[in-house]
Amino acid sequence: MGGNSHKTSANHSETEVRLLQTLRDALSLKTIDGITAETALFGAMPELDSMAVATLLTEIEDRFDIVIDDDDVDGETFETFGSLTAFVEEKLSARE
Repeated sequence: MGGNSHKTSANHSETEVRLLQTLRDALSLKTIDGITAETALFGAMPELDSMAVATLLTEIEDRFDIVIDDDDVDGETFETFGSLTAFVEEKLSARE
């Protein structure tokens, strides 16, 4: 039973909850209710344009204490909330 099995409210992992809060704050979203792993992000969420991606990446680096290189990010990273979560979790596990 590893740390990844810890779930918070609404069956979101701790990483998902922190990432949802980061999305809300970086994109000035009124609500993050209803965002699931399948929720489309870039191209589907009007607040997430190319400038917002840069802001969001900086916020993720700061809040999760990870380093994201330009080469690490591709179109699939921001395809869905699930793909973004997987990206952050991969970065977190790589620093351990």
